[in-house]
Amino acid sequence: MDQTREIILQLLGAIGSRKEVEQYLRQFSSVGQQRFAVIKVGGALLRDNLDELASSLTFLHRVGLTPIVVHGAGPQLNEALAEEGIETRRVNGMRVTDEETLVVVRKVMQRINLELVDKLEALGTRARPVTSGVFEAELMDSDTYGLVGEVKQIHLETLRTCVRGGYLPILTCLGETAGGQIVNINADIAARELALSIEPHKIVFLTGTGGLLDEKGRIISSINLSEDYDHLMAQEWVNAGMRVKLQQIKELLDQLPLSSSVSMSNAADLPRELFTHRGAGTFVQRGERVEELLNFTGVDRDKMRGLLEECFGKTLVPDYFDSKQVERIFLTESYRATAVITKEVDMPYLDKFAVTPKAQGEGLGASIWARMREAFPQLFWRSRADNPINTWYFQQADGAIRGEDWTVFWYGFEETDRIEQCVVHARSLKASLVAPE
Repeated sequence: MDQTREIILQLLGAIGSRKEVEQYLRQFSSVGQQRFAVIKVGGALLRDNLDELASSLTFLHRVGLTPIVVHGAGPQLNEALAEEGIETRRVNGMRVTDEETLVVVRKVMQRINLELVDKLEALGTRARPVTSGVFEAELMDSDTYGLVGEVKQIHLETLRTCVRGGYLPILTCLGETAGGQIVNINADIAARELALSIEPHKIVFLTGTGGLLDEKGRIISSINLSEDYDHLMAQEWVNAGMRVKLQQIKELLDQLPLSSSVSMSNAADLPRELFTHRGAGTFVQRGERVEELLNFTGVDRDKMRGLLEECFGKTLVPDYFDSKQVERIFLTESYRATAVITKEVDMPYLDKFAVTPKAQGEGLGASIWARMREAFPQLFWRSRADNPINTWYFQQADGAIRGEDWTVFWYGFEETDRIEQCVVHARSLKASLVAPE
């Protein structure tokens, strides 16, 4: 197992720095196997991306993580019902499920479930089909929806047994009433209720788009609901489907611990989304407010000093707060992430960008970076040549020049003379963090 784990870590390191992969692995492992993640998989993805899904789940399993997978089978059900000559009817987005339809639903769910389990087992990943015994439900409204269930209780015994035995539990979204009647449950609702019961560190929705898309069709990398929710909901380009998804995610995260988060990704990019700072899909957290200050007057200097020294592992010079010509300070209310913008050669300079290891996993740094880029369309900064976050900096910058001690980054500049001036000046600045004696 140790050898396999090392191989997988090396492979994961190819998509990000080894250090950040190991950081996330420690973070995920610390929450306990059962509470690592609930992953919801749609039927379309099972139909079109089964190999990629099985490979990504195998990655997770081989580094010692055991997500709980719950899936739907919408397109497969539509096709099977059409073949049987059974009309598909929906009310308020819910599939109306009479007895004739339920027979097909059970067959298709079991078939799709076993296809994923077999694919995982073929890759050497131990998995178990869980087609009953988890979701106890009551009929939602039998006159309107037929045999569609509303989850009333989650029974975790089977899942705990799977996880303790080292098996990935693969759940269908079928439930039973207290009297034993099998009922159909919407897969998104099943995943939500499961997450509320388990309170996992991560809730993952695997989609064909790979995340939520902005007005230009690009994946939105990070959403801090405390900062971004009202703004997003007011945008005309946010369509009805995305609006509903954001509302559902917010309602879910409002009921979970602050440490819980939602990721949306496609199957192939799931490891990159989970194990790298940049991610690959959309990372959503309940988050916290980011304060924007013009100087250090309103800052708790002891907390700020503690934040900077914790992040850099060095001692801040005594006169730091009084010696800088501050342009703007972005600071989370918890003092776990900050960006300090100063003025150098009449240009904005990122003097400090500090995010605690835990906040890196929560996306607070990404929230600050987005606010900072909006406020400052031009910026330059430097970073120690051996700084592990440089991989991420290269992705954010328009350009960079490596040096023996420092790498200087910038974005928004086009004039060669100006870039050269910024690089020379950045390299000449006196360090404000020094190694402890």
